[in-house]
Amino acid sequence: MIVLVLVLTGGLYTLASVGSGKAVPATGIIPFLVLVFVLMLVAHLSLRRLAPQADPVLLPLAALLNGMGYVFIAGLDKAQASAQATWTAVGVIAFVATLALFPRAIDLERYRYIIALVGVALLLLPLVPHIGEDVNGARLWVRAGPLSFQPEEFAKLALAIFFASVLAERADLLATGTRRIGRWLVLEPRYLAPLIAAWGVSLLVLLAENDLGSSFLFFALFVGLLWVATGRAAYLALGAGLFAAGAVFALDIVHHAQTRVQAWLHPWAHFTTSGYQIIEGWFALAGGGMWGLGPGQGNPGIIPEATSDFIFASIGEEVGLVGVTALLIAYLLITGSGLRVAVRSQRSFSKLLATGLSLLLAVQVFVVVGGITRLIPVTGITLPFVSYGGSSLVSNYILLAILLRISNDNATEQALAEEALAHGGSLLLTTERSRVVAAEAQAPGP
Repeated sequence: MIVLVLVLTGGLYTLASVGSGKAVPATGIIPFLVLVFVLMLVAHLSLRRLAPQADPVLLPLAALLNGMGYVFIAGLDKAQASAQATWTAVGVIAFVATLALFPRAIDLERYRYIIALVGVALLLLPLVPHIGEDVNGARLWVRAGPLSFQPEEFAKLALAIFFASVLAERADLLATGTRRIGRWLVLEPRYLAPLIAAWGVSLLVLLAENDLGSSFLFFALFVGLLWVATGRAAYLALGAGLFAAGAVFALDIVHHAQTRVQAWLHPWAHFTTSGYQIIEGWFALAGGGMWGLGPGQGNPGIIPEATSDFIFASIGEEVGLVGVTALLIAYLLITGSGLRVAVRSQRSFSKLLATGLSLLLAVQVFVVVGGITRLIPVTGITLPFVSYGGSSLVSNYILLAILLRISNDNATEQALAEEALAHGGSLLLTTERSRVVAAEAQAPGP
């Protein structure tokens, strides 16, 4: 599958080069293919060494998305493509390091409070004076010397681990009604504190950092895990109500949120300002049609943030509906594989963590594609593995490594259980034979 990814990525790169330069890139294609092959080979061999029983589908799918994103970034900005190649190497290193440092996923549960503290600190880090900075109206970035990154990309992993650990421990308590109101048995109000706290933190992120995407992502993560852990759909309804109340409140006082919603509802009325990006994204998707204009044949560079927030529209212009459907199917396969890992997990923590990580990927894709197609307001979240951005790429490779570690743990535990069952069956058979022999020896003769 890695070799197939190499062929597909190399072929797409060649087509894009021919489309834009009218010639086969005889010199540029070799270094590109060598880079892709070496990085994916390192990741594959490390996975086979450190987690040999892990799901074999997840890494090739992530590599395909990463390679596809790189090709379109290279067509738009060579400098960004060079940086993306560097961040891909860093992501692979982080992938290998995560597998090596955590031989079992359950090890993460021991450090849940430290991880939670780190996650909250990362989430609030952009608010620190002199290092946090505003980009496009949202305070998401941290700059330390020449290095700049988005700490919320790593905070989401820390909070997913913490949420999974706490909910695995308290799922039964949260799922059981403890107060009777008339004929109804309802949950004790104090048990709703985690939900209220998560809502408050997401609202704080929205108000303090003007970050619509992260605010929605964290709250959706917690409510989704709460529903999976308890099986109570009432939490979904309550979470939706709290989110709606927070959104209405934020629209009254957060100018950035107001601008996004206005562009969502009335883009043509704001064509020269906030609606310009959405409308250009529509033009790109419409121009692509069913089959696309062809790799390298489009003009997605006129879309603001074409390599990051709106890369889905850039890809749609050149490969059409068929191409972006294939892209979405790849995400669907990754999410489905992640949920399959969750279903096969015997430990509550591993089950919830795999669910949370899969949910993070799925919600990010929904938010990005939903914003570009005007299903929801644009939020500024990046498309996992595809969009330009080092923070997103590295954090998603770490997310992938944790999912694969859980998958390997599941296979190992299943093998041990089958071995124990086999030995247990042999022991029972031996004991039964001994009892029969003893009974025959004590029986009177004919």
